[in-house]
Amino acid sequence: MKDITSNFATYYYPKSALIFYKADGDSSKSYVEHYDINKEGNPINAHPLTVREAKRLAESLHTDDEKDRLLKSDGILDSTILSFDAKLGKIIWFTKAQYRQLHFSKGLGIPSGNAHTPALLWMADRESLSIFALASSRRPTPNTELYHAPFFNVYQKGNVCMGSVDIEVSETSSIKELTKLWEAYFFNSYFSHLMSEHNPINGNCVMLWESLVNTNKLFPNEILLKNSQKLKDILL
Repeated sequence: MKDITSNFATYYYPKSALIFYKADGDSSKSYVEHYDINKEGNPINAHPLTVREAKRLAESLHTDDEKDRLLKSDGILDSTILSFDAKLGKIIWFTKAQYRQLHFSKGLGIPSGNAHTPALLWMADRESLSIFALASSRRPTPNTELYHAPFFNVYQKGNVCMGSVDIEVSETSSIKELTKLWEAYFFNSYFSHLMSEHNPINGNCVMLWESLVNTNKLFPNEILLKNSQKLKDILL
């Protein structure tokens, strides 16, 4: 007979073992002991689990899928990126005041078209988006005051209702790609109504956008309303 077991799969052999001890009557106190395994498969060299060994264990528990979901940079980070958490996939960035293509539902009576929008602060992960307005296009500092974003479909806390758009950013791992996708999703959705009767500006929101769409008028920053937060209050 021919031994063909070597063709089946990679052979794994025991390298080390961990034993977890818990204090009698107190589940909050525990102790981890590490053992090396010798060639005969016997535990030897018992010692407390070291920090280095714990880090190696944590790295080995990361799956390829988890590593693929970590946010990655495309090179030097753009100056618009203010903060990000690679593991959680959260990013905070800003955009300068500019003309944007806006879409409005028929019920609002506002024609879709180009309009000047204020500087904006964005906060997003792979599943949700929040947006705020800024009084200036200068790069924000931790003490920069935030304003309510002057758009429909945005709640008072800044989180965005994306009802008319399918969000497909769950596997995105590039910081630049994720920010561009969220900006596109937001401005390609149809603005339809104020959320929970929250009026984001000092004035009438419908009349504001009626006066700006398809004109060269700049956004009137004086109608923005502060939301009682500064950038440092939401930094990751």
